Amino acid sequence: MIAAAAGLAVVLALGGCATRGPAAPGRAGGVPGADAAAAGNGNVDLGGPLGGRPAPDFTLVNQFGQPMSLSQFRGKVVLLSFDDAVCTTVCPLTTQEMLQAKRLLGAAGNKVQLLGVDANPGATSAADVMAYSRAHAMVNQWDFLTGTKTQLAAVWKKYGIYAQVEQGVVDHTPALFLIGQRGREQRIYLTAMAYSSITQQAQILARQISRLLPGHPALSGHVPLSAISGLTPRQTVTMPAAASGGTVALAAGQPHLVLFFATWLSETSDLAVELAGLNAYARSARHDHLPRLTAVDEEVTEPGPGIVRGYLRRLGSPLAYPVGADTTGRVADGYGVRDQPWYVLTAASGQITWSHDGWLSLPALRRAVREHAASH
Repeated sequence: MIAAAAGLAVVLALGGCATRGPAAPGRAGGVPGADAAAAGNGNVDLGGPLGGRPAPDFTLVNQFGQPMSLSQFRGKVVLLSFDDAVCTTVCPLTTQEMLQAKRLLGAAGNKVQLLGVDANPGATSAADVMAYSRAHAMVNQWDFLTGTKTQLAAVWKKYGIYAQVEQGVVDHTPALFLIGQRGREQRIYLTAMAYSSITQQAQILARQISRLLPGHPALSGHVPLSAISGLTPRQTVTMPAAASGGTVALAAGQPHLVLFFATWLSETSDLAVELAGLNAYARSARHDHLPRLTAVDEEVTEPGPGIVRGYLRRLGSPLAYPVGADTTGRVADGYGVRDQPWYVLTAASGQITWSHDGWLSLPALRRAVREHAASH
């Protein structure tokens, strides 16, 4: 993997992203004065200081095709992220962190501007950034900026962002910059691929923003910043049922095939067709002596609570397998989820015997499950 200037590269497929690489040097423990709880949490980043140097200006177009310059937001605190317009891994986490941070500031959030810059050289149209914004309910919440490859490359260079397509794969740095009201860079953050830490990271961002705003407005909520443990296949996990009332369980001591997904995958694939196609596996699993299928919606990255319930109702016919809602992200973290969609096959012992990034045809899924279930 090519080392990026900001210290961490994330590998992004054109149809989605798959994070790789070590923890960033700006993680919580490296920031003087960090509270003890955050310092012990490797999934949050208190940011690296940038010394108040002027943030390089640029002009691009937003999702509506309107020209915008960074300098026009002087007087506001700016959260500036670099995101792949078709990302399905870390970028949705960053987007949620930005949105939640602004909301934590209440009325003072009006003094905060959320900006994204496209970091996918293969998806640079206004339609691309609009599709991402629409899928994540961000159309009127931020400005997601893009331009020609030459224009974007110039911005990436100014901010030390690595973004390159090599053999159909995009490498880019998932950096988030905090810029003060006078247009000076304050801190840089790198998002961890950890679903359970989104709210924690949002609080860290909001706290830093508050320090830059007049009167240092109080946050509307607080969560502990200590490390959050994932829920692994060795534990019985009970989740709210996504389609209706009740619960869905992943019982310890039993093999399972688990599909992790989010409704915003409809931007990059025919999600309804893929979910309905899994009915055939679910119906034949018992007859074929294969592990039962359970789907898990990653609600912490959805545009709002209960989104998946409405989506499943609109499918027209019920799914033949249970769908749970991972409301905390702890299930995804415990099962090692790195992308959406993500398959995980577990043995009765709780061992993960196989995982797969992306959709599979029914024959390919059955072959993989048979092969990896038979060996355990």
